[in-house]
Amino acid sequence: MTTKRLITTMVLAACAQVASADGMQSLEGFMKGAKSGRADFTQTVTAPSKDGQQPKVKTSTGNFEFQRPGRFRFDYRRPFEQTIVADGKTLWLHDIDLNQVTQRAQSQALGSTPAALLASAPDLSALKADFNLSSAPDQDGLQWVVAEPKAKEGQIKSVRVGFAGETLATLDILDNFGQRSVLTFTNMQVNTPLAPTAFQFKPPANADVVKQ
Repeated sequence: MTTKRLITTMVLAACAQVASADGMQSLEGFMKGAKSGRADFTQTVTAPSKDGQQPKVKTSTGNFEFQRPGRFRFDYRRPFEQTIVADGKTLWLHDIDLNQVTQRAQSQALGSTPAALLASAPDLSALKADFNLSSAPDQDGLQWVVAEPKAKEGQIKSVRVGFAGETLATLDILDNFGQRSVLTFTNMQVNTPLAPTAFQFKPPANADVVKQ
């Protein structure tokens, strides 16, 4: 190897190491600094194509709030209303159109899910207990981390987490069935006061409640 090629290789390796550090540093900064927050979100779900047909794409919008550890709320507004609340003990899913509530023990439902990346894990070391974490090259102006669940029996294959500095910007989720779900967060407000009732949920009196 010539001296010029050797220097080029060393420079590229150094750049790769810097880029690699950025993603993990952004994740660590988010885990340390963002104890609560709220944002708007757009979720695009792309189902795998079948029989050569174009994949089906569905887009939803809504609001998101979290308080670490263990509390978060997704309020889907369009095209259909749905509420998902984790109150620290129970995970509630309310399908407003069907007027049906699904109730699950939070400890059994979240473990190696994207929710752990957002709100459930109290710190980076706790996150590493459930995920293998690695940095990815910068893309679209964001720093990226790839999280792969250690538990192989779950539905999630991998999650790419994009940061703008230490601000969470994107979750790119791939499940074991080939479905891709991308959540893009805007108007993120970190450590802003949240309503005391934000993570409380009581099923409507006439709702059909299903316990799992």
